[in-house]
Amino acid sequence: MTSTLRPHALISGAGIGGPALAYWLHRYGYAVTVVERAPVLRTGGYKVDLRGVAIEVADRMGVLPEIRRASTDMRTGAYVNDDGRRVATLPADIFGARVDGDDEIMRGDLTRILYDRTRGDVEYVFGDSISSLADDDGTGVDVTFERGAPRRFDLVVGADGLHSTVRRLAFGDESRYLRHIGAYIAAFSIPGELAVPGEELYHLTPGRLVCTYSASGERGANGAKAWLCFRSPRLDYDHRDADGQRALLATAFEGVGWQVPRLLDASRTAADFYFDGLDLIEMDRWSRGRVVLLGDAAHCASPASGQGTGMALVGAYVLAGELAAAGGDPRTAFARYEAEMRPYVTANQRMAEKFVPQMTPASRAAIRFRHVMLRMLPHLPWKNYVAKKLAEDVQRCAHAITLKPYGTRRPAPALTSAQAGTFCPGGASLHA
Repeated sequence: MTSTLRPHALISGAGIGGPALAYWLHRYGYAVTVVERAPVLRTGGYKVDLRGVAIEVADRMGVLPEIRRASTDMRTGAYVNDDGRRVATLPADIFGARVDGDDEIMRGDLTRILYDRTRGDVEYVFGDSISSLADDDGTGVDVTFERGAPRRFDLVVGADGLHSTVRRLAFGDESRYLRHIGAYIAAFSIPGELAVPGEELYHLTPGRLVCTYSASGERGANGAKAWLCFRSPRLDYDHRDADGQRALLATAFEGVGWQVPRLLDASRTAADFYFDGLDLIEMDRWSRGRVVLLGDAAHCASPASGQGTGMALVGAYVLAGELAAAGGDPRTAFARYEAEMRPYVTANQRMAEKFVPQMTPASRAAIRFRHVMLRMLPHLPWKNYVAKKLAEDVQRCAHAITLKPYGTRRPAPALTSAQAGTFCPGGASLHA
């Protein structure tokens, strides 16, 4: 008697894109395993925006009510001078280029929501990582892990971020695809007294931007946060060496006033310290054989775009939907996935490039001009029109894809045990 098996997908990365894809693949009939290098679910991180079609995807997943309940509910944003005096204050939605229906949530809260939605249907493996991939016969991918036993999967998805292991194994070193766009960013938790609940405070000096905030109401239980951004050409450092990154940050902000010395002190002990370049990932293709990339691993637009989380959610929806529409055929599905996503991704990457110089004005004159214009805005008779224009580019990019109604049919015929094959050790690497 021949047994039947569901097609089995391996997803590397339990951040945003990985669990979102796991949700859709399970819905379309796949068995799904998610492997995550971290020993437990990562529930830290900064706040992230959900705009445009990303809100529509969240709604189709049924998680939008939970996102609304976990909203940061930021009320105002203000620029402050060296003494901490507010020189310009506006509604937070203007700073975030959000319109009706958009929302903002702590990244860790969204990760938890997606994990909780999928953990009963999906196998999660924490504390492990992929060490090799072999896709020699075109019928499956033989995977070895740093800790676990080797396994064979029908598909492997790299949803493992800017410094993707899956991308390195399948496509080669990240230096071939990474392009620095002129700045670095750090984010970490800070003592509560260094932030104001419900308010974002910004401080500018030439080439450097500092922001502190604490979410309103119950969300403030996540603690206060800071992020610091500075202009710089490409730096040579180890992206796993947090102490070295802290030293780079301290050098970049040496002598800056306001609360910056205390923020730098907080960075030295923050368990959730994050530091990376504002970088783009630009690739001619996002798939090879039965291996495909998702989110930042495929097309990072950097935090400057404000769209990384949204693109991960949308990409998961499109990738799973195209697999469903193609009956599980990866060659057809992956090509359609790229064709659907490319214009959306390109729009957001170009916006990030444009926005980086605006984040960090180069001169004190430019900073003074910004302060004056923002201070005047609430008193202008056409203030609503100006606010709309400020958000226009961001909203255009957030809507730069039309979602297909993929439906819920299962994508692939069940595999027989013979078709599924057995694990063959020693296969060649996909690295080309």
